[in-house]
Amino acid sequence: MTEKGDTLSLVQEGSPGQVRREPHLFLELECDRPLVGPARWRLAGIEQIRIGRGGARRSQVAGKVLSIQVPDGRVSVEHVEIRRADGRWIARDLGAKNRMIVDGQPTTEMELSGGDLLQLGHTFLRFRTDVLAVGPATLDFQAVPEGVGPLSTLSPPFAAVVERSAAVARGRVPVLLVGESGTGKEVLARSIHAQSGRRGPLVPVNCGAIPPNLVESELFGHKKGSFSGALHDRPGFIRTSDGGTLFLDEIGDLPATAQAAFLRVLQEAEVVPIGGSRPEPLDLRVVAATHHDLKRQVREGRFRHDLLARLDGVTLRLPALRERSEDIPLLLVLILRKLAPERPDVKFTPASAQAILQHRWPLNIRELEQALAGAMALTTTGIVESAHLPETVVGTGETEPSRELTPEESKHRDELVLLIREHGGNLSAVARVLQKGRTQILRWVSRYGIDVESMRS
Repeated sequence: MTEKGDTLSLVQEGSPGQVRREPHLFLELECDRPLVGPARWRLAGIEQIRIGRGGARRSQVAGKVLSIQVPDGRVSVEHVEIRRADGRWIARDLGAKNRMIVDGQPTTEMELSGGDLLQLGHTFLRFRTDVLAVGPATLDFQAVPEGVGPLSTLSPPFAAVVERSAAVARGRVPVLLVGESGTGKEVLARSIHAQSGRRGPLVPVNCGAIPPNLVESELFGHKKGSFSGALHDRPGFIRTSDGGTLFLDEIGDLPATAQAAFLRVLQEAEVVPIGGSRPEPLDLRVVAATHHDLKRQVREGRFRHDLLARLDGVTLRLPALRERSEDIPLLLVLILRKLAPERPDVKFTPASAQAILQHRWPLNIRELEQALAGAMALTTTGIVESAHLPETVVGTGETEPSRELTPEESKHRDELVLLIREHGGNLSAVARVLQKGRTQILRWVSRYGIDVESMRS
């Protein structure tokens, strides 16, 4: 009970608004052991990081010092020291035989910015300043290599999506999955169904792949003789999913006539097959997915507002792969295991590893899987080289398909142009002002099509 004068907080303890962002160090890839998996260390309270060679991958915190060892024969016993000083992080090469490389440039000392990629021998690490301080301070996936699953993640925002999906899995509330193509919406839908405990099957339906004249027959089923060619009774996708989960992929492509009929199915929990006279009751649970902006489609009259209201029980937004880039090494492990389980000796050259880790993956996980599938087909030695990767990944082709910028991206582009012009085209200076790695600035310049040469002093 509160006393007179006590004020209750409107912010719940442990809510996302209270989670701090802390600097983190990620071990993203060991070129000679890519199937081992990545690791992550939170740097809160750490003043010094020492990285060198050891007989196995291990880390230890003693006071304010984090020591990391990697079994890389090209890394010196004492290779690099990273020290915090006045809020800055300075990486210094300790005289190693193979010099430290930051964002592709050999150096002996450099102030690190968020997103910088460090190469030590054949091992790649990334320094980040903007990671939410959630989960264990140290997370090393080499300890549980077989426990890594499609929804395992090093990304706190994506972990929150997975956690919410588990929370709603056992209910019957409709779930709407929103995200770009290739972000894993069907994988998440299958996870929701697997955790639901429902007795029936998961029935996936690609709403954009059904011929318009067959949509209602495919969804609602039909009776024999109800139309020309209906030689047998057919239950349809909805009745097949009775007691299970109906997964409607690309729900935004559902034709208007089918939208009206499906709305009634949701409202009444019953379906009338084409040619039928009596409604059949259903134990229906719907998970829908789309890469469209359904609210915009509603405003344009292309999607029913009342159907969206029925589908939008809980919305889960899946981040694009570029927004959870710390998961690329983890996904790489999963994809390689699936593509080539008989080749545990696969390796990457530093050039191919850097290309994979620095690419933006505009087509998301699907693009990453296709790139690795092609590389594994081309390599005869088990060593993936740059020549085995698509031109778009290694930077010799277009890095991203042209598209209209969102209002937020347009604003960001304008601010970036002003900064570049202010600093006479000096991208390193812009990186220091924004506290980002120079490579990140280059990515933005490429994405927005900015002509830096015209702004150089």
